[in-house]
Amino acid sequence: MDNGASSYRRFLGGDREALVEIIRDYQQGLTLYLAGITGDLSAAEDLMEDTFVKLAADRPRFSEKHTFKTWLYTIGRHLAIDYLRRHRRDASLEEDQGELESLEAAYLRQEERIEVHRALSKLNPEYRQALHLSYFEDMSNEQVAAVMKKTKRQVENLLHRGRLSLKTQLEKEGYFHEGS
Repeated sequence: MDNGASSYRRFLGGDREALVEIIRDYQQGLTLYLAGITGDLSAAEDLMEDTFVKLAADRPRFSEKHTFKTWLYTIGRHLAIDYLRRHRRDASLEEDQGELESLEAAYLRQEERIEVHRALSKLNPEYRQALHLSYFEDMSNEQVAAVMKKTKRQVENLLHRGRLSLKTQLEKEGYFHEGS
């Protein structure tokens, strides 16, 4: 279960301390994300505050279709788009939208990498080594076998078991890739 989601449910139930937890857990990342969209740290800080004010005042419904973090960042993104519309009247909205989607995609890829590395660190060392050499160092199975002093078949088994173990670890940590 997403900790942000449980904190938000507690806040909706009347626990004001839960909102403080949400702000503490998400303010830094949200600010950096919004700064990437606006190109202005000061505006990003204001938009981050506006996002949390919106949570507190409007109490929008969280459907759990996505993770809490994705939902929260989407609210912030919409506020940033409104900000850009007001402050960049000379730029076309289509250019801004394409730029925002590009920045958002880059940010999400970075978040995915962080989650994968965090989960990898918890795997069996041989799985971790085989996966790293194969995916991050772009080595063939034969090259991985040579580095690890294993047969090609052993490496294939390590990679298969490592991917399954990584998927299980990511799911255990609450990370679900939209493609899975």
